[in-house]
Amino acid sequence: MIVGLGNPGPEYKGTRHNVGFDLIERLAKANDIKLATGRQRSLTGVGSVAGIPVVLVKPLTFMNASGQAVAPLLRHYGLKPDRLLVIADEMDLPLAALRIREGGGPAGHNGHRSIIGSLGTEAYPRLRIGIGANKDETHDHVLGKFKPIEREKIDDALAVSERAIEKLLNDGMPAAQEILAVYNKG
Repeated sequence: MIVGLGNPGPEYKGTRHNVGFDLIERLAKANDIKLATGRQRSLTGVGSVAGIPVVLVKPLTFMNASGQAVAPLLRHYGLKPDRLLVIADEMDLPLAALRIREGGGPAGHNGHRSIIGSLGTEAYPRLRIGIGANKDETHDHVLGKFKPIEREKIDDALAVSERAIEKLLNDGMPAAQEILAVYNKG
């Protein structure tokens, strides 16, 4: 299951906090997976990415309650947390920097905090997409839209993220991490 975090509603479309939603939409379009209102207050779509069966998910619970959608969906599909990939924005990374890893704490991200609380574990894979930081105006920063030059960089990062997810599905975490390491150096 691949879950992109964000906030539902047109007022949040294109904001920094919704890069997880953006990547799910790209994956759905590229792989002809239809997202529809589904179970557990989410948009879901079942299909395949790089030949591997997946469930794409955009929780409609708002960021801070993401776990209320993710945990029941994992149970419904009979999946363990290690079969989950959560995509979310990350203020502690420079704009468009990418990191993927097996698990870890919430690092101040309320979406991850909610998922960890609902799953009872920090041991699930996650892809973090850097949105840069504005420590003075955190709320306005994460809910703000990207400037055009920033959007170009984020779109490039999302394209690389798609390739990394395909590598993860077929070749495992180290192969996906290698793609992102090369990208981040460039």
